[in-house]
Amino acid sequence: MKYFDKILIANRGEIAIRIMRACRELGIDTVAIYSEPDKNSLHVKYADEAFCVGEAHPSKSYLNKERICDVAKKTGAEAIHPGYGFLAENADFAKLVEDEGLTFIGPSWKTIKALGSKIGSKQMMHDAGVPVLPGTPEGVRSLDEAKKVAAEIGYPVIVKASAGGGGIGMHIAENEEQLEEAIEKGMRIAQSAFGDPTVFVEKYLTKPRHIEIQILADSKGHILHLYDRECSIQRRHQKLLEEAPCPIMTPALRERMTASAIAAAKAANYTNAGTVEFLYSNGNYYFMEVNTRLQVEHTVTEFITGLDMVKQQIAIAAGEELAMDQEDVSIRGHAIECRINAEDPLNNFAADPGKIVRYRSPGGPGIRVDSGIHVGYTIPPHYDSMISKLCALGSNREEAIQRMRRAIYEYVILGVKTTLPLHYAIMHNAHFIAGDTHTHFLQEEHIMADLRRYLHEEEARMQTLAASLRQGKHVAAITAAVNVYLQKNMK
Repeated sequence: MKYFDKILIANRGEIAIRIMRACRELGIDTVAIYSEPDKNSLHVKYADEAFCVGEAHPSKSYLNKERICDVAKKTGAEAIHPGYGFLAENADFAKLVEDEGLTFIGPSWKTIKALGSKIGSKQMMHDAGVPVLPGTPEGVRSLDEAKKVAAEIGYPVIVKASAGGGGIGMHIAENEEQLEEAIEKGMRIAQSAFGDPTVFVEKYLTKPRHIEIQILADSKGHILHLYDRECSIQRRHQKLLEEAPCPIMTPALRERMTASAIAAAKAANYTNAGTVEFLYSNGNYYFMEVNTRLQVEHTVTEFITGLDMVKQQIAIAAGEELAMDQEDVSIRGHAIECRINAEDPLNNFAADPGKIVRYRSPGGPGIRVDSGIHVGYTIPPHYDSMISKLCALGSNREEAIQRMRRAIYEYVILGVKTTLPLHYAIMHNAHFIAGDTHTHFLQEEHIMADLRRYLHEEEARMQTLAASLRQGKHVAAITAAVNVYLQKNMK
């Protein structure tokens, strides 16, 4: 079914291409937007139409709400898909899209706004019977109040920005002295990053697991869960590797957590795709937040359920009811996603933008690569460092790990440093293989020591495989001709 004639994708890179692929299968024309340095990016070439929306800095381009809506109206697009990041969870943007007579492919702006406040959403979940961590019920009004609450719930505690996300503005305090510093620093960063200095304090779990539940909800009140994902391996509170289902999940725990996720969706009057995130420790789980958008790691859920999440989003946004019941959704196998970032893991994950001089993506049974890069592409320094998502599906977790190892072995990216060697080390780590992970996994499981050992081996492997990619004059001429053809015919 063709739900819309034309959709504008308000994003860039691999997620823009991912959305465009679903649209192409549905017979929907696509409009890409791009910043000046992205004019030769693959998502620009792939779309049916593409328009520059401004300069390199995101505030001048991918965050330019009015300009994006103007392009949508001028091109005749009926809907806008925000992808993730940028404006995906911006309530003002979702409202503007609606006010301009367009369809926002995601939850309502009112829901985004309500769930965007960590304090407000936490209270909402508490009222709905969803477990939450103990802490200050409102924003910190005074240091004395914060000290009193911290003493009651016990150190360590964590200070969070109410309007925050991505780990920004989060600080851990082991005692009163650190708490004072954490609040002062957290408020300053929250004001700078989000325009809202409100922070709150809650109990800090030292080695929790990060487990999330994927939900789908239509406008008629039907809500489904698409099972669980494990996202515990992180750096700077941002995910590096995800898998589905969670390795430690039991039927009883899944029943409790999915019921809580559906209760959260009902409390927020949720529609479209969303993710309810929890922290899990010692048999208990606690609400963390709702991501009101398509997740980076939606790929592993697609692998184990066979559902196309983007198509589901588009159908729901068009007013369609969910075409399946809960009993129609089942788990088939195990999937792992590795985020391939242009970063140096041995230099505190410093970004490493630059030109891709050799590139070969892996393939074979059970492998999926979502990427927006190619040979000759220059990774700009202005945006997120993730350049590719490498996914593996197996009949069970053991086979998924085996396939991911093979895929990493086959993957060649030369010209920039990436997290590929880090993922290679993780795939061979005994604790990971046993499913024993937590949010401090990278710091405590000696991964970096293993990484140094694997790094030279990985570099040698890539150079060997890359030798087969060196182009002679004849191949280079063919490549150039193909590029010219694409530029002329993919507009």
